[in-house]
Amino acid sequence: VNMGKDTTTYSVSFVNYNMKEDGSYVIIEKPDSGQMFAEPYLRIFPRQVTLAPGEPQVIMVQCRREPNMSAGEYRSHLYFRSEKNYLPLSMKKNDSLSINVQLIPIYGVSIPIIIRSGTVNVSTTLSNLKLENRDTLQYLNLSIKRMGNISVYGDITVEYVPVHGKHFEIGKVKGVKIFTNINKRNVSIILNKPRGMNLKNGKLKVRYTSPEESKYIVYAEEELIIK
Repeated sequence: VNMGKDTTTYSVSFVNYNMKEDGSYVIIEKPDSGQMFAEPYLRIFPRQVTLAPGEPQVIMVQCRREPNMSAGEYRSHLYFRSEKNYLPLSMKKNDSLSINVQLIPIYGVSIPIIIRSGTVNVSTTLSNLKLENRDTLQYLNLSIKRMGNISVYGDITVEYVPVHGKHFEIGKVKGVKIFTNINKRNVSIILNKPRGMNLKNGKLKVRYTSPEESKYIVYAEEELIIK
């Protein structure tokens, strides 16, 4: 759907990313050892669309599997990029001798496309749990270790369990991914404590689970004792 105010042309292509341990992406041209791109097995149509404001468009994605595909995960990202003709200010009519500066963002959205073939498996563990204070906020830092030949995707919840009294959910991060090019991802979660609550004399129970919209599965869980 075109969310802008003007009719806009979008190009549709594939791009390949590697994920860093902090969750950021970097574009790559060739797969790392053990990594496989999905792009050679995919076709998309159309590759360019022009949409009026609020107008939707269906993009067809065709997957062509081959009999000799290795077991594991193949991943590429479907990339939508705005191709509006942004002219530099120097090319527009301007009778003024003053200098003008205009910043115009060029929008792009990518969606991972994943093909899985043969026998696949994945498991995760949580480690390096540590509380950190930054300015007026408190964070829980942790690492997620991934083992297996496919990526994993889920939500992280943090629950405060006092020695006596009611349990509280004080932190949540949705959609935490770990792609196959890394075996560990570092995550920092803001803790939203009720007013007046001090985290002491209890523990933090942390769970990495399947996304809310799917069947509930606990991928990994760990506890941090606090005094």
